[in-house]
Amino acid sequence: MSEESLVVSPTADPRLVRLPDGRTASPPKGWALLPPGDPGMTRRVKAAGPSWTVIEQKGRKKFSKGVWAPAAHIEAAKAELEVERADPAYARRREQDAARRVKKQDAYVHDFADSVFRLLRFSRTFHARAIELAAAVTAHATPVGSGTVARTERIPVEQRAEAAVIAWMRHQTTAYDDMKVARVKGARREVRRELAEISRAVLELHRRDVPHGVASCPLCSALARLPA
Repeated sequence: MSEESLVVSPTADPRLVRLPDGRTASPPKGWALLPPGDPGMTRRVKAAGPSWTVIEQKGRKKFSKGVWAPAAHIEAAKAELEVERADPAYARRREQDAARRVKKQDAYVHDFADSVFRLLRFSRTFHARAIELAAAVTAHATPVGSGTVARTERIPVEQRAEAAVIAWMRHQTTAYDDMKVARVKGARREVRRELAEISRAVLELHRRDVPHGVASCPLCSALARLPA
């Protein structure tokens, strides 16, 4: 067993894990737990030999709880990285990588906001509302690590923009967050589908050059509540 690299689940006992076949087991003698948070260390430890990656699943999301591996491999990787990271060239590369990530993120935020604005197609009467909504949706959906649909690359950015707008509308213009949804398979999906249709109808109102009152419009009311 110790010669295999496995993906395991945590248990209430920090010294026990659940194996893929459902059994519980302790990591092999001489192994230690490498906490999550340092991708460079994790890659090196996994490349050095067999390991058990601890993954906790909550709903559709998965969270790393660390990697069990031979303590000698962890210490060797730690020593190698300490030497590498002490080199001034490493710090320069880190700064350059960070600058590239910031530039890439800024470009994506701009492109995403533009996609949202084009999706809205609000009339001239509600042009300012379109700008406000695009900014609000973008600010919520695009931060790195937010886990929103805007961060996935599996669908085109136009589809991400639409999904993000509907999600923002669901939470900001409907009573979804306070709803008691039956614990029946498909019930929550059906509620979301119905609310999405309502949200699309609200958006459609803003594509007409017909003014309406803020108090009677869930979208205008939600935008009015946003911090200045």
